[in-house]
Amino acid sequence: MSLDYTTLDLLRKNHPAWRLLRSDHAPLVASFLHRVFIAPNVRTMAQADLAEALEDELFALRDRYGEEAFPRSAAAYLNDWADNEKGWLRKFYPAGSDEPHFDLTPATEKAIAWLESLTERAFVGTESRLLTLFELLRQMSEGSQTDPETRIAELHKRRNEIDAEIARILDGDIPLLDATALKDRFQQFLQLARELLTDFREVEHNFRTLDRRVRERIALWEGAKGTLLEEIMGERDAIADSDQGKSFRAFWDFLMSQRRQEELSHLLEQVLELEPIAEMHPDARLRRVHYDWLEAGEHTQRTVARLSQQLRRFLDDQAWLENRRIMDILHDIEGRALAVRETPPPRDFMELAESAPRVDLPFERPLYSPPVKPVIADVELESGETDIDTAALYAQVVVDRAELLRNLRQALQERSQVTLGEVVARHPLRHGLAELLTYLHLAGDWPEAVVDEEQQDLIEWRTEEGTVRRARLPRIVFLRKNG
Repeated sequence: MSLDYTTLDLLRKNHPAWRLLRSDHAPLVASFLHRVFIAPNVRTMAQADLAEALEDELFALRDRYGEEAFPRSAAAYLNDWADNEKGWLRKFYPAGSDEPHFDLTPATEKAIAWLESLTERAFVGTESRLLTLFELLRQMSEGSQTDPETRIAELHKRRNEIDAEIARILDGDIPLLDATALKDRFQQFLQLARELLTDFREVEHNFRTLDRRVRERIALWEGAKGTLLEEIMGERDAIADSDQGKSFRAFWDFLMSQRRQEELSHLLEQVLELEPIAEMHPDARLRRVHYDWLEAGEHTQRTVARLSQQLRRFLDDQAWLENRRIMDILHDIEGRALAVRETPPPRDFMELAESAPRVDLPFERPLYSPPVKPVIADVELESGETDIDTAALYAQVVVDRAELLRNLRQALQERSQVTLGEVVARHPLRHGLAELLTYLHLAGDWPEAVVDEEQQDLIEWRTEEGTVRRARLPRIVFLRKNG
C-alpha cells in the first residue's frame, strides 16, 4: 500500500484503529480490552460479564480522577465502542442465545499491538531474527529449485554438516546456547506467538464478512438458486484458495496432529525450565499457547460452518417454496375439475393426445445378432476300437417316483392312514437311501402328512453286496385325502 497523503488521510478518517488512537478515551479502551480479551486470550464474552468488568474498571478510575472523568455507564460505553462508526468491538448474538456477546475487531487488536510495541524493551534481540530470515530465504530457494542435482547436492551438504556435528558431540564437544542467545530466541518466539493469535482474528473476520454477504444475498435473491450458489461458492473457493486460506489450512492440519501437540507441549516445558528463560518471568499461559491457537482456529472453523449452514437453509427454503407452488397448482387444477364436473361445457374443452405416455428407449433394445449356422464337415466315419468300459452306462440308479406314489395310494385305499415304515415293509426298498429320500420328498409334498417326533421307526434295506443298512427317523404318517 502506498503511504501517500491521500491514503493516510483516508485511513485517519475511516480506519477503526486510527480512530481509536485519536479518541480521548483511548487509554481506557486499549487498557481495558487488552486486559479482558488479549492477555487471557478470550475470543468472546457475554455482555453481562463484560459490563461487570468495565464497571469495576470505571469505579477505580472515578475514585482516582473524579466522577466527571467517565460519567456514562459501562453498558453505554460498550454500545458506543461497538457502534459501526467506531468499530472497536463486534456485538453479535450467538446461535441459541438471546444475550448479546462482544468480541474484538482485527483493527482494535492491531492498534493495541502497536501501542504495546511503543513500550521500551529491556532487551532487543537481533540474532534470532537474522537467523529466521536466513532460514526463510534458504527454504524459498530450495523449495523453488527444479534441478534435482542441485537439490541433492544441497541435501548432501546438510547431511555432511549433521554428520560433522554428531562427530563433535561424540568427542565431547557439545555446543550450547548462552543466556543471551536463549533470551533472544525466546523473545522472538513470544512475538511470533502473539502475532499468530492476531492473525487468527483477521482470518475469522474475513470469513465472517463473506458470511454476512451470503446472508444479504440470500435475503434479497429472487432468481434461480443455481446462479446464486455458483456466485457464493465462487467467493468461498476464492477465499479458501487464496494465499491466506491455503496458509491457514496448512497451519490447521499441522496443529491438529496429536503428535505435533505433544511435541509442542514437551518443548515448551523444556524451554520454560531453562534458567535464563525463568529469569524473564514469562506468562504462565505460555505453557498452553498452542491450545490458544487451537481455540482461535476453532472460531474460524465455526464461522465457515455457519456459512455452509446458511447455504443448506437456503436450499431447504427454496425446495419448500417450490413444493408449495406445485401443490398450489395441483389444488387449482382439482378445483377447476370439480367446477366443471356437474356442469360440463357443451363442447370439448380439453384434448389429450394420448391417455398414457409412450416410453421409447432405443438404447434398451438388444442389437441384432445373426444366428449361428453350424458347419458340418463332410467326413466319412470310420470304425475303430476302444478300451472304455461301457458297463457304467447301465449301472445308473433311477428311482421311479410315480411307482412310489402308487405304493402310497394303494396302502391308503385299504386304511385311512399309514406310516412310512408300514409302506416300506410292504414294498421293500430296492434302491436304498435314494428311494428313502424320495419317500421323504413325497411326504413333504403330501397335502395331509404328519410327523410324530415322540415315536421313531426303524427302516432297513439290503444292498447289492448283501449288507443290511438301517435308518432311524421320526414316524411319518400319511393320511388319506378327504378323510
